[in-house]
Amino acid sequence: MTDELELLRDWDADASPLTEPARAQARHRLLNTITRTERHPDTGLGRRRALRLATAGVVAMAITGTAVLITSEGEDPDRAGTVAPQMRNAAAAKVLKGAAAYAGDQETPVAPRGDQFIYSKRIIKERDRKTGKVKTFVDVNWDSVDGSKRSLTMERGNVIWEEPMKDGGSVWPPREWSKLKKLPTDPEKLVPAIVSARGTTDQSIDDLSGFDWFRAYFLLGELLKHPVLPPGMRAAAYEALALVPGVKAIPGVKDSAGRPGVGIAYTGQGAQKGSYLIFDAESYEFLGFRSEGSTASGRTYVQLSHTVEWAIVDRLKQRP
Repeated sequence: MTDELELLRDWDADASPLTEPARAQARHRLLNTITRTERHPDTGLGRRRALRLATAGVVAMAITGTAVLITSEGEDPDRAGTVAPQMRNAAAAKVLKGAAAYAGDQETPVAPRGDQFIYSKRIIKERDRKTGKVKTFVDVNWDSVDGSKRSLTMERGNVIWEEPMKDGGSVWPPREWSKLKKLPTDPEKLVPAIVSARGTTDQSIDDLSGFDWFRAYFLLGELLKHPVLPPGMRAAAYEALALVPGVKAIPGVKDSAGRPGVGIAYTGQGAQKGSYLIFDAESYEFLGFRSEGSTASGRTYVQLSHTVEWAIVDRLKQRP
C-alpha cells in the first residue's frame, strides 16, 4: 500500500495541498482499484497505470473543490476513524456477534482439494436512482482453488476468464486453502494480519490508524464473499468486524431477495455512503451486500447482491 500512496506525493507540486477528506477519498479509490487489478491482472489497464488514474481523478476533484469525504450522521471528517473502542456501536456488535454464533452453529467445515473449483451463483439487482428501473444480473463463478487453473468469473453478467496465477501472484481472499488456513481465527489477531501486507504481524489492534480500520472493514467484507472458509474463519471475521471503530447498525433494510434485515455500515475514515453488509434481523444470518455507485455518464444506482448457492466441483463449468 505504501507504494501506491506515493502516487499522492508525486502529484504536481504546484497543485494545492490535498485536504484530509480528499486524501481519505483517494485512499478509498486506490484500495478498490488495487483489489480489482490484483484479481484481474490481465484485463484492462496495467496495475500501476490504473492506480495512477484512480489517484489523478481524486486529486483533480480536490483541486476543483468538489471532493468530499462521505461519512454518516454528519460526522466530522477530521475525526472520522478515531472513535474510541468503548464508543463502538453496541447494536452493531450485537448483530456481528450473533452472526458469528450463527456461523458456528450452521456452517459445515469443508476442505477443497487444490485441483478443484469453487462454484458460486450470485444475484445482483441494480436500481437506477433516477428512473427506478431495476436490472437483474445472475453471476456464476468457478474459481480454481489453488489458482493453478483458469478460472471463470462474472461481473454484472460480463464473463471474465482469469489465467492461472504466476509465481508470486496473489488475490484477496487467498484462493489457496493452505493460505486461508494460516489466517488467525483470533479476531484481535485477524485484523492486523489482514491489514499487514505480509499477512502476519505482531502489531496490536490498539496501534491501528483510522485508515487501517477502513482497510480492515473492506478486506473483511471481501473475505466474507468467499463461500468456503476454514473452520472458525467466518465466525472470526464477524467478530473482527465488531472490533472496528465506527461500525453502525442500520435497521429496517432489505437484501436483494427482499428479506428484512439490518445493515452494518462503516462510518469512519474513508467511509462510503450507502454501502453496508446485510444480516437477517432475527437470526443474524449473513444475507448480502448493498452499495451505491455511478457510471462515467453520471448515472447513479443502488446495487444489492446475495449468493444463492455454492459448491465444490471437480471441473470448470460443472454445476452441483
